[in-house]
This record gives sequence, structure tokens and C-alpha cells, in this order.
Amino acid sequence: MKDVVYPNHLGIIMDGNGRWAKERGLNRSAGHKAGADNLINLLDYIYNNTSIKVVSLYAFSTENFKREKNEVDYLMKLFVTLFNSKLESIKKNNVKVVFSGRRENLPNSVIKAMDKTTNDTKDNTKGILNICLNYGGDYEIVDMTKKIARQVLDGSLNIEDITKEVVSRNLYQDLPPLDYVIRTSGEKRISNFMIYQSSYAEYDFPDTYFPDFDSKCLEESLDNYRKRDRRFGNA
Repeated sequence: MKDVVYPNHLGIIMDGNGRWAKERGLNRSAGHKAGADNLINLLDYIYNNTSIKVVSLYAFSTENFKREKNEVDYLMKLFVTLFNSKLESIKKNNVKVVFSGRRENLPNSVIKAMDKTTNDTKDNTKGILNICLNYGGDYEIVDMTKKIARQVLDGSLNIEDITKEVVSRNLYQDLPPLDYVIRTSGEKRISNFMIYQSSYAEYDFPDTYFPDFDSKCLEESLDNYRKRDRRFGNA
């Protein structure tokens, strides 16, 4: 691991659960459950076998509330189970769990599970897991702008002192920039995922649906990352 290059901050857009289920004659909920089970195994691998420090997951977008009510209700219950029990291995790995997104429209059961997970892991230091739930990159920029505007209006911040660092501190979470973003299922779009933080990120769009995107698939994708020449505008 010491000689292998890994991104510091990895983003994963977990796509393809529904299509994975459809191709097997299953309902979409079965695909989401398979995706959640795979996620735990994948996170265990990342935090125990790589030097990746921060992982951001696109779990549920603000637009996902437009899906069928039965599917949304199932996902909300799945999140509660995920946060309350399935993330235990992540907590034991000394990983801090944080959440990005708007709390409005989320059921109280989900918010309660989120708050408990955040509190239980707040002092963990090995890595960070950022779960984007009821999240939209455009909404994050709007909410960040409002936070900074309030600070200017109350006199705690001068407008001339607004810098990139100030912007980062006022996003949902103050995290390092994304280095690499993987979107599974072959769809080639970012769907409003961390659009400010990913300004210089590298991207990969493997064809594999997320329930089948295991540690071997991850390492194959990361091999592509290692071949990239990240110039950040130089040359």
C-alpha cells in the first residue's frame, strides 16, 4: 500500500441498483439492498487496504424524492438500518461519519439515525465517510452563499475577506477537494454531485452496476486514476 498511489478523497456515485435488479427479474428494492450490502464490503476494503482518507458517497439526491413513493419509503428505511447497524464495522475502523445535504423532507427516523451516527463517530480519526443524502450540488452552493451572507450582514465577516477557504468552510462539510470520482453503471454524467469540490477531479465511468462493483472493480478503476497526468492547469 505504501508504494501504490491512491486518491486522498474519493467520490462514488452509486448508480445502477435498479437496473441490476430488473435484469434479474427482481424489484428495485432488491437492487438497493444488494447495493447497500456491497457498500459495506467496499468501505471495509477501502479503509483497511488503501490509503484513501476521505470517501464521499452519493446516496440520495434531492431529485430522488420524485421517484415512486414505495421506492422512496423503502430507501428511507434502508438508510435507518444502514446507519444504525450495518455501519458498525466502519465505526469500529475508527472512521468519522458525516452527512451532506438538506435535512428537510427527511423522516425523523432517518434524522435521528444520522445524528446518532455522527455523534458516535465524531472523535474517530482514521478516515472520513461523507454520506450525501437529500443532496444537490446546486443547493449546497445556495446554502453556502446564504451562510456567508449572514456572516457579512452580522458583521462577523468582511466581504473583502471571502476567499476559497471561507467558501470551503461554509459548505455542508469542510473537506479536501475531490481527487477522483467513480460513477458506476456506465452513465457519463455527474448529476449534481459535489460540483464545487470536484472542479479538478478525475472521473471514471465503469459499466458495472454498483451491486457488482467490488474491490477488484475498484482497484481496476484506481489503476486508471494512476495513469492520469493531473496538471491542474499547468502545461
